[in-house]
Amino acid sequence: MSQTPLMPKATAVWLVENTSLTFEQIAEFCKLHPLEVRGIADGEVAAGIKGLDPITSGQLTREELERAAKNPNHQLRLAERKVKVPEIKRTKGPRYTPVSKRQDRPNAILWLLRNHPELKDAQIIRLIGTTKSTIAQIRDRTHWNAQSLTPIDPVSLGLCSQIDLDFEVARAAKDRPAALAEAGSTLLSAEETTAPEPVHAEPQPFADMSRPKREEEAQIDVDSVFAKLKQLKRTDDEDDEG
Repeated sequence: MSQTPLMPKATAVWLVENTSLTFEQIAEFCKLHPLEVRGIADGEVAAGIKGLDPITSGQLTREELERAAKNPNHQLRLAERKVKVPEIKRTKGPRYTPVSKRQDRPNAILWLLRNHPELKDAQIIRLIGTTKSTIAQIRDRTHWNAQSLTPIDPVSLGLCSQIDLDFEVARAAKDRPAALAEAGSTLLSAEETTAPEPVHAEPQPFADMSRPKREEEAQIDVDSVFAKLKQLKRTDDEDDEG
């Protein structure tokens, strides 16, 4: 028997509106992320979804609900169903997106590309049920509606759950270090960055230009300058007399 209630988001909406359960209790019972439940309470998630009473639908007993309301650490348990409903196995391939939400997918793709560039196209396809060509058009700004797109979190749009998004991001983070190592994008060690410069046996013609002169080398001998000027003036006077 599945441990997830039917219509979990609608059930969460009802529990938020009609009970004093904590976000964690509701999230655990409905198999949602606590941030999703908080978003439902703030009106940012599940807008327009009508709450489903889990008591009248036979998914939860009133005694179980009262027990959880008194003890914040109590986890709700589904009531035994009188009619067994076969589980729907999710097939491999892109996620199905309702027609009413398909117009929001480009905004969700743009949000994912900006906030999680480490995600692969296949992961974005799994999350929101789009196509590789659409992702490429939005990435290259060649989408027909590129100028009007606004990055919006796909979780807030109801295109995927926070759990699925966190799972894909964590998977991408695990694959990313290996990819960087293959590409050679590694940082130098502290020993390499702090090691003294090697001494070159052969003189470098431009070494003096790239190295700042020491203060004693940069100082000008004022007396020698004036002596040379006097010598030049004396020579000019002798030439005039001659």
